[in-house]
Amino acid sequence: MKTTRTLTLLLALALAGCATATPCPEAAAPPTAPALTVSANPPGPTAADAKAFADATNVRLRELYARMETSGYIAATYITHDTERAAASAESDLMAFLSEAIPKAASFRDLDLDPDTRRTLELLRTKPTLPAPADPALRDELATISSRLGSHYGAAKYCGPDGKGECRELGELSDVIFAGKSWDAMVDAWVGWHGTAAETRADYQRLVTLGNQGARELGFADLGVLWRSGYAMPADDFAAEIDRLWTQVKPLYDNLHCYVRRQLAKKWGADRVPLDQPIPSHLLGNMWAQDWSALYPLVAPYKTATTMDVTKALKRKKVDAKQLVKYGEGFFTSLGMPALPDTFYERSQFTKPFGRDVVCHASAWDADHKGDVRIKMCIQGTEDDFVTAHHELGHVYYYLAYDHLPELYAEGANDGFHEAIGDAVALSVTPSYLVDVGLFKQAPSDERAVLNEQMRRALEKVAFLPFGRLIDQWRWDVFSGETPPSEYNASWWRLKHDIQGVVPPVQRTEADFDPGAKYHIPGNTPYMRYFLAAILQFQFHRALCKAAGHTGPLYTCSIYNNKEAGERFWALLQMGASRPWQDALEALTGERQMDATAILDYFAPLSAWLDEQNKGQECGW
Repeated sequence: MKTTRTLTLLLALALAGCATATPCPEAAAPPTAPALTVSANPPGPTAADAKAFADATNVRLRELYARMETSGYIAATYITHDTERAAASAESDLMAFLSEAIPKAASFRDLDLDPDTRRTLELLRTKPTLPAPADPALRDELATISSRLGSHYGAAKYCGPDGKGECRELGELSDVIFAGKSWDAMVDAWVGWHGTAAETRADYQRLVTLGNQGARELGFADLGVLWRSGYAMPADDFAAEIDRLWTQVKPLYDNLHCYVRRQLAKKWGADRVPLDQPIPSHLLGNMWAQDWSALYPLVAPYKTATTMDVTKALKRKKVDAKQLVKYGEGFFTSLGMPALPDTFYERSQFTKPFGRDVVCHASAWDADHKGDVRIKMCIQGTEDDFVTAHHELGHVYYYLAYDHLPELYAEGANDGFHEAIGDAVALSVTPSYLVDVGLFKQAPSDERAVLNEQMRRALEKVAFLPFGRLIDQWRWDVFSGETPPSEYNASWWRLKHDIQGVVPPVQRTEADFDPGAKYHIPGNTPYMRYFLAAILQFQFHRALCKAAGHTGPLYTCSIYNNKEAGERFWALLQMGASRPWQDALEALTGERQMDATAILDYFAPLSAWLDEQNKGQECGW
């Protein structure tokens, strides 16, 4: 740099000396032109530059993600102004790096790159779920809004219609919905929780504006297009793929909906639950009507058949929160996978701490991307906690399996894989597994018990499918502008009506912001991963059962203690995102296309039973 400045100064002086009335003597002529000529076509970036950039980006991202994960974990388990600010700062730093690195990566796209470098740069391009604008002030604003939305959700409480009653958090309000005892009490709990989101509407609208600006600066039409571009296929093709998968499973859902609605009408009256209309949302046992497990006592095919009450078994054995998680670890070690590090038990949150606000939504964390893995739960010793612990440890073992890879490969083959891994493990929590781990002495085997267990699972798995489908459909429409801010709530309930077949218990208006009452909306967590997981888990389960040598009906299979299945499973986990998801899927299943027929195979007995029960009924809405 110093040499360039000296040459420039000499040339300037020479030219100044000639700018006089006396002509310059030839001896004093400036240096000849070649000494100062700069090439008209300077050399551009090379493949070697691209590889060096990719390597450096992976190193820096590991540092930034570790800082963000750690501060995020603290903010979620100890909600204060200071922890919120620290989390926002870490997120802002990551956004700043990505906003510079991603455009830089674009300068290498036309080069002849080795496959690893090309894949790394493409993963970088679609990495952010909330890309920040390049403007530092807007980037900081976006990080602050994002952190504020998450903290608001975690600390939200309903204190009665006039705000002067007993304040109840989400868990307490959800208990009222789950219990299903009083229509009015359920309506109050439902309206109360959904009302806590109304004040976040302006923040969310601003988040959409800034996130879309960041996406456009990266070359995407909007944030939804960016999200759909992360699946190794064109964004429009991915949307069509979701439609195809939904078409495969919709008849099973419609059949379940028809039967459940009829049982609810018997309990509450056909005037409140009309037999040709959507179901009132507050009656389905879950704040968002995404899981209907609470209705099992009402809709079980055979009320007197033997059942396996896991919650009672856990209480009978006095299983505490840590021991409950140990059951999950035991499942993975039985497959030949390593034991969890001691730090997992030292640093995880298993129960809700006394006297401070936390986000109780169960989640898994990779705090330093070097083996510091944790989960965050508020365990109460229920069957749901037991299954959830197995699921969250699926994430944890995925982290441990791929943390040796470069940072941009240290994730699921696609985001649906991450959720599907844990869910596939949960499918192995069968009656025979519960006997094997000592919670029960024997499993019921008659046909009535089979149908009851199928119904129990369907109320969770099948009931979820349309909900998993519609969350991001709503956001894609919001991001694209097809749904303007003035129609946020109307669009939400239109999709809930059309796809899920549910309606709110009371009239809703645009003064409400009911999407914001679901964690993943203020948390800006893409939700299509959960729909894909709902499909892929059964496809994975079918393949793992085949590897384990299972020959009976799919619903009877548990891969517990099977090393052959465990070896196949671990190999998939270790791949991370190093290969396109189609390659990873083929490695496990032999198939390159996601396929919902496995869920139909799994629920074949229940499907046939529902067909019989719904004969002559008016289904649909």
